[in-house]
Amino acid sequence: MTPRFETLAPKKLLGYSMKMCFAEHAPHKLWQAFMPHKKEIKNIVGSNLYSLEVYPDADFFKHYDPKALFEKWAAAEVSDYEQVPEGMKPLVLQEGLYAVFTYKGKSSDAKAAYEYILLSWLPRSEYELNHLPHFALMGEKYKNNDPESEEEIWIPVRKVS
Repeated sequence: MTPRFETLAPKKLLGYSMKMCFAEHAPHKLWQAFMPHKKEIKNIVGSNLYSLEVYPDADFFKHYDPKALFEKWAAAEVSDYEQVPEGMKPLVLQEGLYAVFTYKGKSSDAKAAYEYILLSWLPRSEYELNHLPHFALMGEKYKNNDPESEEEIWIPVRKVS
């Protein structure tokens, strides 16, 4: 897996979030809540969906604890926050540099890709994690838990100084 690098422009997202940890990782619950209400978003931009992780601090992975809580999001991009469906919350993705990896396979098997990125690729690169949300961008080629599914894994990075 070789990344491309992109500077993400700020984006407005709207969706659901919940606290979870890797020891009891259950994003399907979040998506089951979000998807039936996605049609209530009147100002949606495009068809991409965002599966985000907002970690509480920059050292989350330096002192990794599988029971440490973070905020998981199921969201879509919107043009503005003038109409926010009940129960949904806004999240602004700030501008930042991202290493973008294309992952092909079942979403349930993506753990190995994340382990490669964080434990193998990142330590050997000239980058370190930046304290911005991590996310998977699920576009037209995403097919839930299908082995032919494709998604992009966006990891916030900055050059090591």
